[in-house]
This record gives sequence, structure tokens and C-alpha cells, in this order.
Amino acid sequence: MLQDRSMCKVADNSGANLVMLFAVNGKNNKKSAKIGTVVVGSVKKASPSGKVKKGQVVYGVIVRVRAKVNRKDGTSIKFSDNAIVIINKANNEPIATRVFGPVARELRDKGFNKIVSLAEEVL
Repeated sequence: MLQDRSMCKVADNSGANLVMLFAVNGKNNKKSAKIGTVVVGSVKKASPSGKVKKGQVVYGVIVRVRAKVNRKDGTSIKFSDNAIVIINKANNEPIATRVFGPVARELRDKGFNKIVSLAEEVL
């Protein structure tokens, strides 16, 4: 689970490399974010030629977490890093054209079908 000030890799080609989370969208009493949660963060590292610049406030959806995620069928999955995909707030579509690395299949249930279709692998 991710919380405020968590550092996440960016798993797309938007130009951002590292994002620090500072808010979880939804209810005010939410303290942590899980896979498929929309979060707000600040870009800490970015490539100079990307769409997103350093210091910019962005919205993103969490696609991988290091914590173990238990599924309803009894299996569990754990990724090697925390990663987000930067999205457009208005329509929840990714601003990038590619998604790197695997993403969790819970994203399909939460309505992020475009991210699932762009991903290299769905676990």
C-alpha cells in the first residue's frame, strides 16, 4: 500500500521518471492507496523532452505495488517496485502512448481498459 510522500516510478513514456504522491483521491479519511487507485503527485525527475515537466502536479493510477496483494481466488501477487501511469483527470485516459512492464489485472475491473491494452503484460 502506498501513502503520502511515497516515491513511485512512472511506467509510461510521458517523460516523467519519478513521482512523489501527496494525495489519494476519494474519501478524505483514506490513508493508503492500492492498485487501481487514482492519486495526485508531483514530478520529481523528468526527461527534458517529455510531455510532463519537473515540478508539475499530475494525476496517476497505481499499476504495481511492492506489498502483497491477495486476490479473491486465493492467489497473491507481489511486484518488485511501486509504479504509476499518468492519466488525464477529465477522462481517466493515459497521456502516454506506451506502458512499460507488467500491470495488475485489477485495473480491468476498475475501468482502466486503455492502460491494460497498452501494457506489455497483464498479471
